Amino acid sequence: MATGPPPDEADGEGLHSDSLAADRLAADPTSGAIAPPHITSEPAFHHIPVLGAEVLAGLAVKPGGRYLDATAGGGGHSRLILEAAPDTQLVALDQDEQAIAAIRANLAEFGDRVSVCHTNFSAYDPGAIRFDGILADLGVSSVQFDQGDRGFSFRHAAPLDMRMNRHQPLTAADIINTWDEVELANLFYRYGEERLSRRIARRIVEQRPFETTTELAEAIARSVPPAYRHGRIHPATRVFQSLRIAVNDELNVLETFLNRSPAWLMPTGRLVIISFHSLEDRLVKHTFRAAPALRVITKKPVQPTDAELSANPRARSAKLRVAERIAETAPELPPKLNR
Repeated sequence: MATGPPPDEADGEGLHSDSLAADRLAADPTSGAIAPPHITSEPAFHHIPVLGAEVLAGLAVKPGGRYLDATAGGGGHSRLILEAAPDTQLVALDQDEQAIAAIRANLAEFGDRVSVCHTNFSAYDPGAIRFDGILADLGVSSVQFDQGDRGFSFRHAAPLDMRMNRHQPLTAADIINTWDEVELANLFYRYGEERLSRRIARRIVEQRPFETTTELAEAIARSVPPAYRHGRIHPATRVFQSLRIAVNDELNVLETFLNRSPAWLMPTGRLVIISFHSLEDRLVKHTFRAAPALRVITKKPVQPTDAELSANPRARSAKLRVAERIAETAPELPPKLNR
């Protein structure tokens, strides 16, 4: 993982982008200003399941199986699992209160086959329950991006929030308006892989405080060379990704979940992870390979088909990896104590 920003002259070619760039907004070449679309109302919390058929194949859903949807969102993947085989049981988790309400409404028809829990997947404790399959669909849902008050996107003016769990204290505004220039540059480079991180951090410190997403995005666009404003993604995309990761401690939370979740599986149970940017995918790949209790099923990540991308362009960055819990071995007995 990158540890510090390179010189400002680096060109930034070949870097990944995440789903924040799904609807790229053109920045004015002179001012860097962006014109957000008018948002008339909050969207309903629904969930278009990415890689649905591939998830079911990866989980190897079977009749009477017990499954954990660790990031249930609006319940799209959960519904697929429940409908894939008779008598399946499912535990649905999410840290977003609005998502929890949507899950309960959207999956009410399945009755006691579904258990819903409001928690972050890294903090979940299944107790004695063991699962035949676990799914985690990482990142921010389309609904969270589209909501006008969450601050995940610069498509419309919103407070610099970015909290998936609104009860946690740290916001994107806290980071942007209080961290020093070096801390910001390191953050943008480490979590956004932004090659112009120093230049952007310098401009932010000079112009802060910032209150809204569009104010910040425009300042970032003005801080970079004109040619950089017309690239494949908006120049603020990587900065917004890094802020979201930091606010929600996403990589540390994911690492905790990846280390704990194999113990929640039955022998031959499957762990399926969908990631949306290279930092997540790299962590999943390396953890799967290093975990003594897991056998990697997907040597290379599974990605959406052209047909799925035509129907759901926001799926384009998705990568799915699968690992299987190996058969348990008898634990070693402790050595006898000398008496």
